[in-house]
Amino acid sequence: MPGQFCVIAPDVKLGRDVIIRHFVNLYGCEIGEGTKIGSYVEIQKGASIGRNCKISSHTFICEGVTIGDEVFVGHGVTFINDKYPKAVSDAGRLQTDADWTVVPTVVERGASIGSGATILCGVTIGERAIVGAGAVVTKSVPAETTVAGNPAIVIGD
Repeated sequence: MPGQFCVIAPDVKLGRDVIIRHFVNLYGCEIGEGTKIGSYVEIQKGASIGRNCKISSHTFICEGVTIGDEVFVGHGVTFINDKYPKAVSDAGRLQTDADWTVVPTVVERGASIGSGATILCGVTIGERAIVGAGAVVTKSVPAETTVAGNPAIVIGD
């Protein structure tokens, strides 16, 4: 049930009992049953969110991100899908999809990502791992491990 002022493209696949708050933009993505999407969230084409997740407000989930079941994503989390972002091609034209390659990112079941974290592309955040608030994740996080800092380092398990 979408909130007010939401843009949900016709190609979005929504599971049962998905809750979508106000000012959300969804296109070409999949959202699993029982998941809650907070206000001011954008989820792009090719992204997949599992069942019973909580995606908090002001979060950006880009193409190439796969989030497993029962994952918590805090407020203002940003995912990145390009290792070398540029506005223009080598020929000086604005880039198109043909000018770059999506680098996938995976967040496994039961992981928690704290508010304000930035997740660089090409990493896996393991099952039940915890990413501290404000962390910058530049490499994969093992299952059942806690990371924090910039760059994120292991601080516990």
